[in-house]
Amino acid sequence: MITYKQYNEAMDSLEIADGFFDGWPNPPSKAVHRKILLGSYLSVVAIDNERIVGFINVISDGVLSAYIPLLEVVEAYQGQGIGSRLVEEALAATKDLYMIDVACDDDVVPFYERFNMIRGNAMSIRNYDRQSGE
Repeated sequence: MITYKQYNEAMDSLEIADGFFDGWPNPPSKAVHRKILLGSYLSVVAIDNERIVGFINVISDGVLSAYIPLLEVVEAYQGQGIGSRLVEEALAATKDLYMIDVACDDDVVPFYERFNMIRGNAMSIRNYDRQSGE
């Protein structure tokens, strides 16, 4: 059974499943992944048998705005509603903020539209040589 919890330092003993950041040219290590979870305004993890199999993180000023940079579920757990539940948890935790933004590829837009998000424009810079976070 999958459980959902806000990540905190006490959860550092949980195993992080293999398969996150699949397809990234320079994926973060598991140690960097933990830093992402701990350093975010909010991180919610999906846990199966003491192992993190999905996560979402939110960066925010805690006053008006929030941004969801990462939502990932390892491949073996995809298609079970885990990603949807993680988004629901993040949106519930940030419901009092003015804006919650996410930048995503076109093929993922329909997924986020299910949460009453509207299509917008985004601009970005990607420094792939620093993608690992090392």
